[in-house]
Amino acid sequence: MSERPSTVLVVPCYDEAERLDFAQFAALAGHGVQRLLFVDDGSTDDTRALLNRFASLHPERVDVVVLDENHGKSEAVRRGMLRALELGAGIVGYADADLSTPPEELLRLFSMACGGAFKVVLGSRVALLGSKIDRSAVRHYFGRGFATAASLVLNLPIYDTQCGAKVFADETALRGALAIPFVSRWAFDVELLGRLLIGAPGVPGLAPDDFVEIPLRTWREVAGSKVGARDALRATLDLIRIRGALADRRRALQ
Repeated sequence: MSERPSTVLVVPCYDEAERLDFAQFAALAGHGVQRLLFVDDGSTDDTRALLNRFASLHPERVDVVVLDENHGKSEAVRRGMLRALELGAGIVGYADADLSTPPEELLRLFSMACGGAFKVVLGSRVALLGSKIDRSAVRHYFGRGFATAASLVLNLPIYDTQCGAKVFADETALRGALAIPFVSRWAFDVELLGRLLIGAPGVPGLAPDDFVEIPLRTWREVAGSKVGARDALRATLDLIRIRGALADRRRALQ
C-alpha cells in the first residue's frame, strides 16, 4: 500500500483575534490534516500573538507565516500554499479562518484528494435536502450569478467557485499556477483554477476530469465576515481582469 501523502491546511488570517476557534483547529491538527499553516496577513489586532501562542503549544503540527503588511487574501493564500509545498505537503488545501466550512467537512475534502482520483477537490455550498447550508439569500443569489459568469470565463461547469474550502494535490501544474501573484485580490479562486487548466511554461495544464466538486453537508455564514457588498462588486469587476489575464497566459504558451 502506498504511503498516505502529507497534508497541510493553509489558513489566511487578517484581524481574526475575535473569531479564531483554536479548539476546533486543535481537533484538525494531526487528525486527518497533519499540519496547519496560518498566514498572518499584516493583522493589526492580537491575531499574530494568538497564532504564535497556539503554534508554541503544537510545534509539530502548527506553523505561522507572517506578512508584515496586509496583501489581501489572494497573496496570503498563495504564499501559504507555496510554503506548505516547501515543507513537503503532498496534499495542500486552504480554508477560511472562521471555519465556516467545519472541520469534519474539511477532512472529507482532504480524504477525497488523498484518494488519488482527483487533483483538485472543491467544496460546494449546495442547499440540498439533508444538508445544512446556512447562507443569506442575498449572498446565495449573488453567488449564483457570479458562479455562472466564472464558469463562462473558465469554460468549466463549476457550481461554486468562491467557497473558501479547496484542496489540491502537489502537481507541477499547481506550482506553476502559484509561481507569480494573482492579478485578482478578490476573485483569485477563479484565477487559480484557470491557471491550473491552462498550465505554465513547460508545464501542461490539468484536464477537467482532474477537478471534482463535493457538495458540503454543513456550512455556516459566520457573523463578522469581512466580505461586503462593495467587495462583491470588486470581485465581479475582477472577473474582467481575470479573463484578460488568462487569455494572455494562453497566448504566451502557444
